[in-house]
Formats: sequence, C-alpha cells, structure tokens
Amino acid sequence: MTLHDPLLAPGALTRQLVWDGFRQMTPIAAFVLVFGAAFGLAATQHGLHAGWVVAMSALVFAGAAQFAVLDLWGPQVPVLPLVLTVFAINARHLLMGATLYRWLRPLPARRRYGVMVLASDANWAMTLQAFGRGQPGLGQLLGGGLALWLFWVVGTWLGTQVGDLIADARRWGLDMVMGCFLLAMAVGGQTKNLRLLAIWAVAAGASLAAWRWLPENSHVVVGALAGGLLGTAWKEPRDEP
Repeated sequence: MTLHDPLLAPGALTRQLVWDGFRQMTPIAAFVLVFGAAFGLAATQHGLHAGWVVAMSALVFAGAAQFAVLDLWGPQVPVLPLVLTVFAINARHLLMGATLYRWLRPLPARRRYGVMVLASDANWAMTLQAFGRGQPGLGQLLGGGLALWLFWVVGTWLGTQVGDLIADARRWGLDMVMGCFLLAMAVGGQTKNLRLLAIWAVAAGASLAAWRWLPENSHVVVGALAGGLLGTAWKEPRDEP
C-alpha cells in the first residue's frame, strides 16, 4: 500500500503510509537542518547549555517560537510577554487542527494528539493536498512530521557543535525554500476558481496589513482568520445531481 492506493480511505493511517510520508518529506526536511543549526548556534551564543538546547528542539519542535524565546531570554525572563509571543506565533496550529478535524475525529484520542504534536506548516500543507485529491493524508502528516522533527533536532545539535560553519541560511537564499514549497503546495493542489482566488487575495491583503500595522507575528493569525471567514461566508457551490 502507498500514498496513492485507491483502496485506502483518506483517513487511513498505516505504517506504510507513515513511511511513505517520511520519504516524501525528506528532501524538504533536509533544508530544515540548516535552520536547526542556526537555532543551535544562536542558543549557545545566548549562554544556554548544548544539552538543554537540543532538548528544547526535541520537546518543543517550534522553530519560529524557539527563536522568539531567545530574543526574550536573559537573566530575568519576562514570562507573560514570552507566553503571549509564543501563543501568537503558534496560534495558526488552532486553524490547522480545525482543517484536519474531519479526518482526525475517528481516531482514538491518543493517536489523534500523537499525530498532531508533529504538525507543522510543510506536512500540514502536503496532507491537505492529499485529502483534496481524495488520497490518504494522515501518513503524510505523521511521517512528514517525523522527518521534519528529526532533521530539526539533528540540525540543532550540529549548531551547538559547528553551527558557525552552516548557520547563515540567508546568505545562500535557503530561507526562501520553505516559503516557496508552501506556495507550490497551495497553488498546485486545488482546482482554481473565483472563490478560491478571492480567499487567497483577502488572506494575503489582511496579512500584509497586519504585518505593517499590528504587533509582530500577528499577521499569520489575521491572514488565516480573514481568509477563513470569507471561505465560511462564501460557500463552495455544490454540483447539481
């Protein structure tokens, strides 16, 4: 059985599907190693012990939030601003969970939360694209998440050891890889129509406005909510029988 097996239900979750998801995500996950190295180097430069840095990446697995925490780290950690910043950055996971609820609902709670703990932008996008084609997607969510998590943790460890050699991702343009990948997933996985284009336009406009005038990191949530509200109000037309 593979990701494209027509006999499998979209909500199927098997070992083979997880392995297929891991393999499919590995080329993208390889770039995550560079950002993990950047975080490992930055964290050690802030005075954190290498073991704690690697443990943070293994247990938290939230790159943008981990970088934000470093900016607030010091002799006296401002707990409330730190919590609010992390919540703002990761609030998009609430929306990710909502979009996947239809397929996650039949799973036992332990498996459902075990899958979602590894959800991130890349494997979530690939999962939705698979569901849009009527194919199994939870294997991509879990397997892809495992690949991203593994490369993130290994990259973090490398950053604590030799991060100064490979951590300058922007110098090589590697900071654009994930954004281009997500854009390709969004553009390539769905049938284009006026409704979908309008939702994209509203979400992009709201996100840019929030980036310009609202607090840092709020643009992710604002853009997602704006697009989601329009999508809810503008129902997708159903095919007539």
